[in-house]
Amino acid sequence: MTSTELKNYLSAHPTSKVKIAFTDIDGILRGKYISTEKFLSILEKGTTFCDVVFGWDSADVLYSQGKKTGWHTGFPDTPAQLDLSTFRQIPWENNLPFVLGDFLEHDGKPSTVCPRQLLKKLIAEAQALHFTPIFAQEFEWFNFAETPDSAQDKHYKNLKPLSPGMFGYSVLRTTLNNPFFDDLFEHLKAFQVPIEGLHTETGPGTYEAAIAHSGALEAADRAVLFKTAVKEIAYKHQIMATFMAKIDENLPGCGGHVHQSLWDAEGKTNLFYDAQDPYHLSKTAKHYLAGILHCLPNILPMFAPTINSYKRLVEGAWAPTTLTWGLDNRTVALRVLSAGASSARIETRVIGADVNPYLAIAACLGAGLYGIKHELDLQEPTTGNGYLDYSHGSIPHTLIDATKNMQQSEVANEIFGKEFVEHFTMTRTWEWQQHLKSVTDWEYKRYFEII
Repeated sequence: MTSTELKNYLSAHPTSKVKIAFTDIDGILRGKYISTEKFLSILEKGTTFCDVVFGWDSADVLYSQGKKTGWHTGFPDTPAQLDLSTFRQIPWENNLPFVLGDFLEHDGKPSTVCPRQLLKKLIAEAQALHFTPIFAQEFEWFNFAETPDSAQDKHYKNLKPLSPGMFGYSVLRTTLNNPFFDDLFEHLKAFQVPIEGLHTETGPGTYEAAIAHSGALEAADRAVLFKTAVKEIAYKHQIMATFMAKIDENLPGCGGHVHQSLWDAEGKTNLFYDAQDPYHLSKTAKHYLAGILHCLPNILPMFAPTINSYKRLVEGAWAPTTLTWGLDNRTVALRVLSAGASSARIETRVIGADVNPYLAIAACLGAGLYGIKHELDLQEPTTGNGYLDYSHGSIPHTLIDATKNMQQSEVANEIFGKEFVEHFTMTRTWEWQQHLKSVTDWEYKRYFEII
């Protein structure tokens, strides 16, 4: 939608306010309501937003080592631009107009630490190679019959799941909570975040949804908006939705798997498919696969960004632990689906639901392009249990190990740029340091009496 079209739309559909939002490094939408008059005044000239969003963590605690912004800069406003192509209406807020934006540097260039700008940069690199990247993300998440107040009052213990027991693909459980289920499907569609499927997953009160595929930037926009939309729709039903990667050691974790393929410049031919190849994979697809496998140990924090992420990445828990790929194999890091030209794709299964979709998709695309540019050779596929195939190594086991790998990685610098890598790894080191201070339930149970 152009600015003229949007002005005409707002004239025909009067509203007193518009919601705008930007995504921080953790994938959290930070935004505000502005008057329609203010919105119209910044359509062409741009706007600003406090750069503290680069200077604090998900709990609004300021980083102690941040260079981009901090007490030393005074937390000034940073330039920002609205992307009118993201315009949509929020159906659960009386069709309130909504627009996403990007951050800029003070010289007007794309911000080096803005997640959405990073993805746009990598899409441009793909397009320069005459590729059209097509992506989609799917999410698993837990739902609880709680409110933010009740969850805090309970200290997040003994929360009541939306439904009891383990009941994946249940038609009974969807009937039990049908008003919420229906609202998810219909509101997301009206919010221009179309989902291909929605079902219960194994776990109490667990759902899974697959978002319809699209161009890479639109796919990331949809994924970011999906997570926030699900939480807001859940609020309307006195439900809390969580996208933590692992909520309980005895329950499965929650994935945020990314599906991807490269098409020709016109978007008409899937360049991953080759009918003559034994695996139906083209050379482009094989180099792309090899690139992700090669880069994975160097970019893992972009797929697994929190302390909790690594509680999911354990052997035999439906999340990969080894540097492997396979044909329609759910025990490997990269699952390949290559049965037909229209659907041939790669699924990155390392990614958790707690991820920032812009960074996850950027990391997939950047690593894949790295493999293509360097013409990396692909290892043989793993058959059977990928958890037992250590022939090509395993992924780091903790956030700090993964972050140190990325800090020292020339590969990461080449793909994402030094400034982004420095800022992002600083935030992940901070995340690790914060968790070191916490005394956990596990420590009480293990040590309180017996030590």
